[in-house]
Amino acid sequence: MSLLEGLATTRAIRRYTADPIPDEDLAEILWYAGRAPSGTNRQPFRFIVLRRGDDVARPARELLGRSFRASWVSKQADLGVRVGTGAATDGPKERMAASMQHYVDHLEETPVIVLVGLERYRGPSPYEGASVYPACQNLLLAARALGYGGALTGFHHAVEAELRELLGVPDGVALSACITLGVPAGRHGPLRRKPIADLTHDGRWGRRAEWLDDVDLNRT
Repeated sequence: MSLLEGLATTRAIRRYTADPIPDEDLAEILWYAGRAPSGTNRQPFRFIVLRRGDDVARPARELLGRSFRASWVSKQADLGVRVGTGAATDGPKERMAASMQHYVDHLEETPVIVLVGLERYRGPSPYEGASVYPACQNLLLAARALGYGGALTGFHHAVEAELRELLGVPDGVALSACITLGVPAGRHGPLRRKPIADLTHDGRWGRRAEWLDDVDLNRT
């Protein structure tokens, strides 16, 4: 698989088989995550790996399961979707909601959960994620290349104080993201995305990039 194919087909995977991720594959995924760029090359990202079957990780995984389910209840209201008896199931939003419900209901069964931390070298900043999220994307792309799938979430924030205590996270480390990983029960891509011309402004806000109309952007 080429890099561009990986970029074009990597999507959030929320349904996993029961298959584990072998240690050698997990180590390779993390190695590629660690190759990501960061501000002034400080490499402040840190990875707390919570593997299924690890007794040390179990309390944190159970705590995350409760947090994910509670957070999804709140998110459903924001999205205007409903899951359960009598709910519609035939639209993209409804299919996404069903996938999310399965995801949170089975969180504890996820083979690997990775909390991505930021080791701060200055006070909290609204821009500090710029030095962490490239590592998250590298991690997801590496997982895709090795036949796995993942999803990046922020559903850990509701229980961050408890997580920090359970995991012994130092005060100077922010918990910036939570990524789940496993063997996809479905498949990656093709993706449904808005046309790039609808997302691009040429020279100034609101000016259409007409030159995009002359470029073949059909991708499978």
